Amino acid sequence: MRDKLLAAANAYADANGGGENLFETPMGGVHLLRAYHRPMANRRLHQPSLCIVLQGGKQIMIGEETLDYGVMEALIVSMELPATGRIVDASPTEPFVGIVIDIDVSAMREVLEMMQAPPTPSPRSASSAFVTRIDDILGDCVLRLLRMADTPGAVPVLYPSVMREIYYWLLSGPHGGDICKKALPDSHTDRICRSILVLRNNFAQPLRVEDLAGEAGMSPSSYHQHFKALTSMSPIQFQKQLRLLEARRLMICDAANVAEAAYQVGYESPSHFSRDYARAFGLAPKRDAMNLRAVPG
Repeated sequence: MRDKLLAAANAYADANGGGENLFETPMGGVHLLRAYHRPMANRRLHQPSLCIVLQGGKQIMIGEETLDYGVMEALIVSMELPATGRIVDASPTEPFVGIVIDIDVSAMREVLEMMQAPPTPSPRSASSAFVTRIDDILGDCVLRLLRMADTPGAVPVLYPSVMREIYYWLLSGPHGGDICKKALPDSHTDRICRSILVLRNNFAQPLRVEDLAGEAGMSPSSYHQHFKALTSMSPIQFQKQLRLLEARRLMICDAANVAEAAYQVGYESPSHFSRDYARAFGLAPKRDAMNLRAVPG
């Protein structure tokens, strides 16, 4: 199955410009990545997704947790998480080749509600990101998505049904008990995700964990425990990552200077902001922004 998937992915990339790039497909939620070298780490807000490696290897760092995944393995991210991803295995002779498939939580919930034997939610508090193997059943679904990319007219008809298959096999697989908690209404995971939405919309404001806990209907201590288990970071660390990512965007896209970016995302001290930024991105904010503005396209 891996050989078929790799051949289909390379054929699509070659037919759409070739070389190394992020290749979009007619399915807005499916993207291919091919890289001949190991680029610098990419820090961003990861969306719920299934990230599959067909050749090479990747690593992701989420809070205090580091996950590595290689050929015919996939990273499953079941909620929005600030994270740093990097390609760790790629070369001109054996480039990194991967597929990213966005997860629609509402569509997954519909599949969960239709299952005759739905997974039992895991009683443990587990991370919202984990690595799993891609078996032949899931691989066949992904292969059909790749082949569908060559026939855009088929996408509106067939894409939703193939994605429903993927959700079914994920929910009935070894991690189904953890994946389903994001799709279950009013679960601890669902309530924390709702509170994270509040945090995202107000990340520049002073943070009171008690308010977020109240939004989730939990005590502050229970909220902190579940939040850390799901995200591998505390609410304050999560807020800091959101602030730094937005500040980086402001400096790159809006040409904000360091002080402007710091104040806009809620920092009272530009020097404090610069220290946090350098720890997160490895460079002082001005130098990092200049380097990224110089990258083509």
